[in-house]
Formats: sequence, C-alpha cells, structure tokens
Amino acid sequence: MNILIVGGAGYIGSHCVRQVAAAGHRPVVIDNLAFGHRAAVAPDVPFYDVNLGDEAAVGKILVDEKIDIVMHFAAFAYVGESVHDPLKYYFNNVVATLGLLRAMLAKGVKKFVFSSTCATYGIPEKMPLVETMPQAPINPYGQTKLDVENALKSLALAHGLSFAAFRYFNAAGAAEDGTIGEDHNPETHLIPLAIDAATGKRPPLQLFGTDYPTPDGTCLRDYVHVDDLSRAHIAVFPKLETPGVGFFYNLGTGTPTSVREVIKAVEKVTGKKVPYTEAPRRAGDPPALYADSTKAKTGLDWKVKYNDIESIVATAWKWHSAHPNGFGK
Repeated sequence: MNILIVGGAGYIGSHCVRQVAAAGHRPVVIDNLAFGHRAAVAPDVPFYDVNLGDEAAVGKILVDEKIDIVMHFAAFAYVGESVHDPLKYYFNNVVATLGLLRAMLAKGVKKFVFSSTCATYGIPEKMPLVETMPQAPINPYGQTKLDVENALKSLALAHGLSFAAFRYFNAAGAAEDGTIGEDHNPETHLIPLAIDAATGKRPPLQLFGTDYPTPDGTCLRDYVHVDDLSRAHIAVFPKLETPGVGFFYNLGTGTPTSVREVIKAVEKVTGKKVPYTEAPRRAGDPPALYADSTKAKTGLDWKVKYNDIESIVATAWKWHSAHPNGFGK
C-alpha cells in the first residue's frame, strides 16, 4: 500500500518510514522540517516539504500518490513549552490535524494511524496503565492529543473513518544499524542527555527528584524502542479495513526503569561515567508511569524485540557514537 507519513523526518516518523518500507509498503513523507531532518529520510522516498494543515497541498499529495493510509507523527511534544505557549500546541496539534483529516475525507482516504501519548492519562492512581483508565491530562500537550482522540471517534461515527491511536510511553533507542536516531533541539530525553553527559558534550545530567516512593527514589518510566513502536503501527493496518472502527492501544514494555537504572545502563554500555547533579522534583512528574500493553500484544500480535534498557541504550549509543553531532554529522 501507499502510506503517507506526516512528520516522517522526525525521530519516530523516520524510523517508521524504514519499517513501512521493510514491511513491503511504499512510504511517502510530508514534513515541514521544523523539527525533522531531511537526512533522516532516504533519498528515494518521495518527500514533500508541506505543512500538515495546508489542506490543498495535502489533498493533492493524497491523490497524486494514491495514498491508502495516513500515519500522523507531526505534533509539538514539549510538555513545558505547551504550558507556557498553549496556543502553539492547540493550533498545530489540534487545528492543523483537523485540517489534515478534512483533506483526507475530501479525497476519500479513510484510514488513519495516530501518534498519541500516555500523557492523556494525567497522573494515574495506579499502575500499570490500561486503555480503559480515566484520561485527565495535566498539561496542554496531553490535552491536545486527547482532543484529537475524541475528534477521531466523532469522525468514525459521522464519516466512516477507520483509525488507531497509539498511546506511547517513553520512545527510546535508534535504528539497529546506527544510521538514524535521536537529534532534537532542545534535547529533553533522558538517554541521549545521559550519553552526552558521559561523553562531555553536555554539562552533568540533572537528576530531578531522589525522594520518590520508588525503590531507589527516582522516577520510574517505561522505555520502549522506537522500532518496536513503529512495528505496532504497521501491524494495525489489517484492522483498518472495516469502515468506521476505532482502536486505542498502549505501547510500552510494561517494565518500569528508574532514572538511576538508566544512568547505570548508559555507563555499562558506553564504558564511561555519567556525571550528574541532584535537583528538586519537577512539578507534575508522577513517581511512576508504565504500561499494560496486553491489548496490543494480543490484538496485533505485537512482539517487543528490545525488552531491557541495556539493549535499547546500546542502539542509542551506536547512533550517538557514530554521529556525535546528530544529522549534522
């Protein structure tokens, strides 16, 4: 099939482009390169520098490329920024996404795979998280994702849109061959920050909060490899053949890993010490967030290849050691 990957030059999107091609489909990429990197997408993949809310341009691409399914990764995703500049997040993550969906419906493309987030759950009362738990986001980023989830349900009912929304936990790692990986500006993810601290590229890592009610006092999170995430998005394709259906899936390993455990894994994989300083808790950081992904594993026959934090860190290190300046070589 012809798969339009919106945000396909970004971190998760670029890995999904490769997995789509490896599965025998034809990827087509839209990305305005606000955060993505042209070098993350192979030269032979059709590439359009277009804003996702440009309905006329998107509509033409849908027709010209004979698109069967749209996969959407083009969201702003900095939680702190969303608190300080909510309009930026509502216009891009909600308004522009609705423009994309309107263009799809106008051209008769009715299969949609959406990149959502565990941030839609807010601060849950118990772990692990299952898809049926209440959703009460505590920041505009999570709220914009939930708003789109709700819009998708309405469009399924009104227009026969078939969709799947994947609620990610902590996407991590890099392509197995080390040729693409994380290159964010600013970088906020723990593993690349720890690697950069270990190599001296950045100042010592800040460890936010050491007094949480967890085994070692630091936050617990669910790190899931970016290629494992991508494979789940492809596994859902057959389910979208039925008009008007909607699916919601958590994507995580189900294994919580603490900040200190990530630091130890980085030190073991790289052979370098990770310098760090202890800092107070950040507002809004729950002590633990990890998934029950039984629904994806049984319903999609989704298998996690990277089950432990060291194997995930090893792929990240392969990328960062070979590309210390990211896609800037």
